Amino acid sequence: MQLTMVGTGYVGLVTGVCLANAGNDVICLDVDPGKIEKLENDVCPIYEPGLTELMVKNRQAGRLTYTLDKKHAYQAADMIFICVGTPSDDRGHTDMTFIDSAADDIGHAIKELGPDQKPKVVVVKSTVPVGTTFRVKDRIKDIVGDIPFHVADNPEFLKEGDAVNDFNKPDRVVVGVESPAVGEKFRDLYDPFVRNGHPIFVMDVLSAEMVKYASNNFLATKISFINEMANLCEAYGANINRVREGMCSDSRIGHAFLHPGLGYGGSCFPKDTLACIMMGDKAGVTTQVSNAVHGTNERQRNLFFNKILGHFGGESGLQGKKLAFWGLAFKPRTDDIRKAPALTLVRKALGYGASCTGFDPVAAENIAKEMGDTITLSDDMYECARDCDALVISTDWAEFKSPNFQKLAEVMKGKVIFDGRNLYRRQHLDELGFHYYSVGRAPVKPV
Repeated sequence: MQLTMVGTGYVGLVTGVCLANAGNDVICLDVDPGKIEKLENDVCPIYEPGLTELMVKNRQAGRLTYTLDKKHAYQAADMIFICVGTPSDDRGHTDMTFIDSAADDIGHAIKELGPDQKPKVVVVKSTVPVGTTFRVKDRIKDIVGDIPFHVADNPEFLKEGDAVNDFNKPDRVVVGVESPAVGEKFRDLYDPFVRNGHPIFVMDVLSAEMVKYASNNFLATKISFINEMANLCEAYGANINRVREGMCSDSRIGHAFLHPGLGYGGSCFPKDTLACIMMGDKAGVTTQVSNAVHGTNERQRNLFFNKILGHFGGESGLQGKKLAFWGLAFKPRTDDIRKAPALTLVRKALGYGASCTGFDPVAAENIAKEMGDTITLSDDMYECARDCDALVISTDWAEFKSPNFQKLAEVMKGKVIFDGRNLYRRQHLDELGFHYYSVGRAPVKPV
């Protein structure tokens, strides 16, 4: 098929590259000349394992091209995927500027091509409030009049850090359409990706839009739930690791997304949970669970920071202290720092008069752009901890899981670890003489 991706951000680029790798001819359109130049030189603008290799392979094969030319991008396309950003404010209200702009551009392109063209399928791939696909349809129709076209919704389910694998081996593909014929086009498109037996769900447009929100909201709920249980464990002297083992062995519950820690971050869970709250407010539907999930997540970081304050004797105790942070991205295997727990903790520490150093395998450049010289960044995890009063672990990168504790103790000023990801065994840290704080477990305080 001839496919066009509108937007070369995370969703558009991964989708376009993977569809090209299946044999389709894909044009990736963007309005940023600098980004297009980088892509044409095989420079990936995001950190995503395996993506660069596929970009190079498919560009060299002639199946993947990049352009700033909207007319060229839309002219031959059978399907046009809108993959633009949909930022939201702190209350969950989505900014539709980029969606509307893309719809208008597509409408003008369809009008210019005229009524004799084969009807194009305009696919909303961005995560959008329910009803947005029909909003796109109405905007295009206002421009093209009676010239035929179709709309569809095709939500993405990509985990940052494993997105290529998620696209190539999806648990399911969800498509919202208005006609069976368009549904068959999607079956043809995605058939190469579901030969593992996983389903393609073809449904109505509104339900497809809601699937994305319902899925992410439920996963966020699991994270907030296990963190609430962890806080109860701490209050009563139980161990959340043991509780989790006993609880998750129940086949009705399972293990996924039930790991205590600092709460969720990134670009999806916070935004999509707030969007459900916003949609509920707009429709007069009370969303008590979603509100509780969001509130629990916000509190979790504050509760963890209170452990740091408590260890150093209260709000004045952090004045002049130096804290090292291992992990700055919101999760491992990505350079995404949006809503990252580390940023919340660093900013709180700075506000109480501490100085902060940080190490992250891939997110340092983004942190430098976001925080400037308010945090000192290191390219070595042990140098990051040198002369620090405490180490804070906020992202569970693999290299943090079995560090050289003797070397760590030698470079640190104080043997104190605040572990927001429960990476270490309490007994081991006790034997090594560290003060050790984690989530849902009693602290270790050597005598």
